[in-house]
Amino acid sequence: MQIDEKLQCTVFVLLSSHCQIFLLVSLSFNQIHIQDRTDLCFPHLLNSSCRKPTLHWSEAVLLNSVMSFISLITVAFNLLIIISVSHFRQLHTPTNILLLSLAVSDFLVGLLLMPLEIYRSTACWFLGDVVCVLYFYLVVHIVCTSTGNIVLISVDRYVAICDPLHYPTRISTAKAKCCVCVCWLWNALYGVFFLKDDMIQPGRSNSCTGECALLINFVAGTLDVVLNFVFPLTIIIVLYMKVFVVAVSQARAVHSHVAVITLQHPQSSTATKSELRAAWTLGILIVIYLACFCPYCFYSLIEVNQSSTSHGSLVVFLFYLNSCLNPVIYALFYSWFRKAIKRIISLQILDPGSREANLR
Repeated sequence: MQIDEKLQCTVFVLLSSHCQIFLLVSLSFNQIHIQDRTDLCFPHLLNSSCRKPTLHWSEAVLLNSVMSFISLITVAFNLLIIISVSHFRQLHTPTNILLLSLAVSDFLVGLLLMPLEIYRSTACWFLGDVVCVLYFYLVVHIVCTSTGNIVLISVDRYVAICDPLHYPTRISTAKAKCCVCVCWLWNALYGVFFLKDDMIQPGRSNSCTGECALLINFVAGTLDVVLNFVFPLTIIIVLYMKVFVVAVSQARAVHSHVAVITLQHPQSSTATKSELRAAWTLGILIVIYLACFCPYCFYSLIEVNQSSTSHGSLVVFLFYLNSCLNPVIYALFYSWFRKAIKRIISLQILDPGSREANLR
């Protein structure tokens, strides 16, 4: 009897220990399962949901703060240009019409594209597949329009400097408005053509639920880079190089004329400064354009899946940064813009007759 009781006790202890181990293992599996669910964008879709972005809280705060600040500055700077050109009649010139169109496209980049990109790169996409396709359509439409506006400004400056006598007849306000409308309409149609497959089947590029991605094949990506980067950049470089050559020759001609009349040799330093200033300005235009657009174009060719990766988001935001720098490059060098800012900040634009103010 004693032996049986000992055997029973031993069996009971073994069974109880095995039960404890089984309970511990099952609890650990449940904890892992629950933890896996909390990491998902849609916990009820265990097999198809995306995982939440794994950014450290400090990285997320820094990323959101910097990007939000750039977005705010982009909106503010371009809004000042929009108000200035729209309000003051003296600024209704062909060049300023093109600047206004550029400011509107860059304003939309800061108002719509930058906030949506911040949300897309730091959180799960809960806005649905249709809004995702709409976001990428806005990206194609607005950014391509901004690039087209830069090309139009290059053409305008080329005619103004290289053929100033025929500038009033070749470039008028009506023609500038017509070119702006064509630019916006063409890029609207191009966006529909470029994203037609995603518009027919929203979400086709997403690998899981809660993602907003755009899958581009190599042929379409290469064609997009050629049409919206290589071709516009070639036009800009060629036109600005011709503008630079003409500006330098005119500066030297003026210097020679003044030197013959006044016989003052110190004037040569002024001519040299003019040449360097022209070269510096044109160099800034091209270098900043390249610095903002080249990384995105190379990334688009290498990474065909435009998903919300950290590297992709940084490249895209560098791409958007050009919209923040455009008003600084094209407008802040104009004296009328500084005068217009003073009148806008001081609320003088609310005074009667302020539209007829002289800003020259």
